[in-house]
Amino acid sequence: MDHVRQALEAGFFRETDTAILLYDLDRLEANVARLVRAFPERSLHAFAVKACPLPPILSFLAGLGLGAEAASLPEIHLALTAGFPPARIVFDSPAKTGEELRLALELGIYINADNLAELGRIAALAAATGVTPRAGLRVNPQAGVGGIKATSVAGRYSKFGVPLEQRALILDAFARYPWLGGLHVHVGSQGCPLDLLVAGVGAVFDLRRTIDRELGLGRITTFDLGGGLPAGYRDSDVPPTPAAYVAALTQRCPGLFTGDLALVTEFGRMVAAPCAVAASRVEYVKRQKGHRTAVIHLGADLFVRECYNPKSWPHRSLLLDPTGREKTGRAGIWHLAGPLCFSGDFPIRQARLPDIEPGDIVLVRDVGAYTLSMWSRYNSRQMPRILGVRQGRFAVLREREEPQDVVRFWLGREESV
Repeated sequence: MDHVRQALEAGFFRETDTAILLYDLDRLEANVARLVRAFPERSLHAFAVKACPLPPILSFLAGLGLGAEAASLPEIHLALTAGFPPARIVFDSPAKTGEELRLALELGIYINADNLAELGRIAALAAATGVTPRAGLRVNPQAGVGGIKATSVAGRYSKFGVPLEQRALILDAFARYPWLGGLHVHVGSQGCPLDLLVAGVGAVFDLRRTIDRELGLGRITTFDLGGGLPAGYRDSDVPPTPAAYVAALTQRCPGLFTGDLALVTEFGRMVAAPCAVAASRVEYVKRQKGHRTAVIHLGADLFVRECYNPKSWPHRSLLLDPTGREKTGRAGIWHLAGPLCFSGDFPIRQARLPDIEPGDIVLVRDVGAYTLSMWSRYNSRQMPRILGVRQGRFAVLREREEPQDVVRFWLGREESV
């Protein structure tokens, strides 16, 4: 809240800005620090680029020593542009093309193969290029589904990975490809409780022991345990810390943290979500029997999941006056309506806020991950100005789009407009 007021006073939240996003880089650094402290020093923490692909944020994380997890060819290039060394990039796409795999091999990027056919494609490219792959195999632990089905990927069926029940095929793959040295597991994201995350990792870690027993001790040199630690979006949420996760994993599979097994994590939401707020000016207030609505400038363009599945994706809100100071007074029930032309465009329904007036500022918390990266072009709204603050100093991380920027996007090429 104070940062929004300070941004207004310093002229970074301008009168022409209908909305801004504001990243607290000090908090982001603190979240990275507690992640690094919790895990062994040999761990590679590959930030999920999909969570927040802003180049200045990625560069900041690269400077803190993190790696990057990329799920597409452009995400690889975003990571490279941000300064992540190729050796600290993990490529996880479930639909990798031959050309994408060739690039990853040539650069020395670590590849998590999603299926057995992909392993065959990697083997052919390795033979053609003479490059020894750095690669692992994604295994679906089939451990169960969390509270949000759409973000759970470890049910009996999943579009991701090789099912754990296909043990014979997995063992055959490791026997066939001597360069295949890693296992990858990811249970899901928001909505997956700690015991489910641990069960999934534990199941694939048990598979590692089976592979070592059948093919020789030390056959698996890298274990990628994915991401999945949730963020807290409600006041009642108490998400597990990285330290609590490590403690639980130590009980379930103590060998994970002993010896020289290289560890990889792929956290995104837990690291970045709590580190940003969205602030939108209130354009109009509508009152009718039983309903009070504040029309703001951020809707399903920024809050795609929140508008389409509000029960699973809530956000806390706060009301500020036009100067950025918190408004007080008796709270009532307000609908916060976005600017898009469809009836479900409500980032938050039934928010308890003081009386709202045009010109007030609605602040939405915990928007640092899986919001901007899911930006929708419906209605061709302009992406807002994005700010960062570190040790009290503000910087523009991305300038607000102008109408001609959106026109260029739809043209698909650089052209004067």
